[in-house]
Amino acid sequence: MGINVSRTADLGSNQWLQRFVGRQHIAHDDEAFWNALLNYNIVLPENSQDPLNLDSRLEALCQSFIGNNLKTGNFGSLVTVFLEKTSELLSLSDQESNMHVWQTFNALFIIRSLVKYINETGSEFQLLQHFEAMPNAELLQAALEQQQQTPAESATIAMEATEQSAAAAVPVIVDGSKFETFIDALVNLIVVIPVKEFTYHLHLEAVNMLITLLSVHLFAQQPTDKSIVFRTVFKCQHANVLMSALLHFVSRMVEVPHTMFGSSSAGSFVFGIAESLLSIFTFRKQPDVLKAGQAAGGGELSQRFRTHYPLANQSLLLILILTNHCTAQDNAYRTSLFSCADSKDSPKQGAVSFQIDFSAVYETLCTIVTIDQATLLLYLLLHRNERFYRFVMQQQDLEQLVIPILQTLYNAPDSNSHHIYMSLIVLLILSEDEGFNKNVHTIMLKNITWYTERTISEISLGGILILIVIRTIQYNMLKMRDKYLHTNCLAALANMSGYFRALHPYVAQRLVSLFETLARKHTRLDAQLKEPADSAVFVNVSTTPEDMLQDLSVLEEVLRMVLEILNSCLTNQLVYCPNLVYTLLYKRSVFEGFRSHHAFQDVIQNIDMVVGFFSSRLQRVQEQRGELGVNEVLEVISKGASQWSSDRLRKFPDLKFKYVEEDAPEEFFIPYVWTLVCKYGCVHFSSESIKSVTTDIAC
Repeated sequence: MGINVSRTADLGSNQWLQRFVGRQHIAHDDEAFWNALLNYNIVLPENSQDPLNLDSRLEALCQSFIGNNLKTGNFGSLVTVFLEKTSELLSLSDQESNMHVWQTFNALFIIRSLVKYINETGSEFQLLQHFEAMPNAELLQAALEQQQQTPAESATIAMEATEQSAAAAVPVIVDGSKFETFIDALVNLIVVIPVKEFTYHLHLEAVNMLITLLSVHLFAQQPTDKSIVFRTVFKCQHANVLMSALLHFVSRMVEVPHTMFGSSSAGSFVFGIAESLLSIFTFRKQPDVLKAGQAAGGGELSQRFRTHYPLANQSLLLILILTNHCTAQDNAYRTSLFSCADSKDSPKQGAVSFQIDFSAVYETLCTIVTIDQATLLLYLLLHRNERFYRFVMQQQDLEQLVIPILQTLYNAPDSNSHHIYMSLIVLLILSEDEGFNKNVHTIMLKNITWYTERTISEISLGGILILIVIRTIQYNMLKMRDKYLHTNCLAALANMSGYFRALHPYVAQRLVSLFETLARKHTRLDAQLKEPADSAVFVNVSTTPEDMLQDLSVLEEVLRMVLEILNSCLTNQLVYCPNLVYTLLYKRSVFEGFRSHHAFQDVIQNIDMVVGFFSSRLQRVQEQRGELGVNEVLEVISKGASQWSSDRLRKFPDLKFKYVEEDAPEEFFIPYVWTLVCKYGCVHFSSESIKSVTTDIAC
């Protein structure tokens, strides 16, 4: 077939590419041309700079394409070639389809490169014009005659036809029919052809193609409900099978093959013009498989996931795009994800979109949950898919899921605020389940090496969860000052508080110290507000009295919640929490200044009643035995707890908080999702051209 090795430096002078983007029409049935264009070797890219290099080297060719295609219709011919090859692939055996897979991939990569360029430099209407463009009569006639002439004669005929029609722009009627057929073919390719070693990159390219098409959102300022691309993709006749395929790609986490299309010839490989295939083909130099429970930083894990499992990574990002756009309308992709069921169960009620092995999904999410996009998928499934939520609540190894989330919160300075926020919401959603709140205190952990504040040889999962949430509250109060963030933290603690058991001494200390720290801040702020304006020299000049009043109000809400959490534990679990009683006895003075405060006095009365009961018992024992050691004090507390009745305490409503998504969630999620696509995806988008995403994007 005359296959040659091509390099990025050669692309600008490649005769087949030049003909394709030139002024000459190429018919879709010109097999000699398409075989020449789509058949040759390339060298795989080696670093993340390669996508930028490819974009710059293709610039002149793309500009020539834009100037000529509306007259030549060559893009439409290429799309037709792709459609024909995809249709043939669906009916071929593995042995027969190897060459077809290679050529189909090459055709699709050229299409994607051009679509990306049109999106970044033009408009959606122009994109659709290029899909639908047909050659004018002169070029059609020239192409027909060319196939019947010698090369020299055909060049002369093509040049004459070009000169006759170069000035005449051909009006293109955009009805979207060819584009719709193209989308259908992409979906068929993804869902019908099984993923094997020699088809892996074709599946990956099809997923990348859909992401690239939907990226029109980044470069246009029109709403998606006005977008023909979005309307076509969201027609949804394939929503269930496409969502099923994408989630299977994620859950199976198949590694990228060492070779492409089943060949391993001398380090290079049969490929199309896509000589530089972005970071998706930065092959690993040594095995580095991800395993559930592995500790890895979010950034490091994101890079490894993208490098070794690009199909899973891109499928995950496409799921997020499809489910977070068009939420105000009937989004069939969203409905499909939220109504899928476990393949091991027989659904007894409710509509089921598709079935998938929940164990595989759960295991994969445990492995990669420290990555932003995995946390976001977990959130969607827990919040919206009741079957998956129940499945997770039944797992005996919840630490595999919860500990990585806690590590994300622990490493908050290294994470973005959106990721911290979503991780906390996941914990809040988990804490809504009574079984979860009980189970976390029965799962014992040893040697938590990543928690460096204090060496703890053994602690319950519930204990470390409390420690990390308290730490997040304190970090937020000092650094981020996000009211919603600490509200979610406290809501999760409140949901768990009625089930606290066997609290580690350090956990009990941190709970009371949280109140103590906030109380000191409240006292200082209150004093500053009462100072005459001219003497408050220590107040930050940029802080107005109104700001300080607002801060004081927020602080009082937080303090009240902490007291209610302590009260809930004492009311429901006092007999199981001697270390908390011990700490309250030791730190009773921290409540001194708040007993008469109207916002706190009713809750503090309960705490005082508990402290008074055990204090008097300790005093009697001390009078008999003298000074008591820590173990003796805990023994007195344990005996006293068996005689304590919570009926003595004032009744408060049970602390039950439920996460509710705010109105217009797309204002948060859509910019977040596209930020993740640009930052962690395998397709490079020009950050200079992006118009619609307000979140900080690092392309």
